[in-house]
Amino acid sequence: MKSFLLSDNRDTYIGMKLVGIDGVYLQKGDDVLESYRTALISGYGIIFITEKIYHQIKEEVMKTKTTKKIPLITVIPDRHGYANDKEKITSYIKESIGI
Repeated sequence: MKSFLLSDNRDTYIGMKLVGIDGVYLQKGDDVLESYRTALISGYGIIFITEKIYHQIKEEVMKTKTTKKIPLITVIPDRHGYANDKEKITSYIKESIGI
């Protein structure tokens, strides 16, 4: 199963590239939504999205998660960790099951 990464962090992008995961490094001004939509139609089984990118396209990601089984979309922290670690696991579980 092919995987893809949408990252705003160069270190995260390079690290995933080293383990064989395709992706894009999106800097300020890049079209995040267009890159996300391109990844969706490219046949990837898993799409990893860094937290900052996720917050920019949250509505679109949630729409995809509720209407499609594939790809699996996973939000990951950058090398500094999550911006808000407080109750992160609980909120992730709630988001994953749709509560």
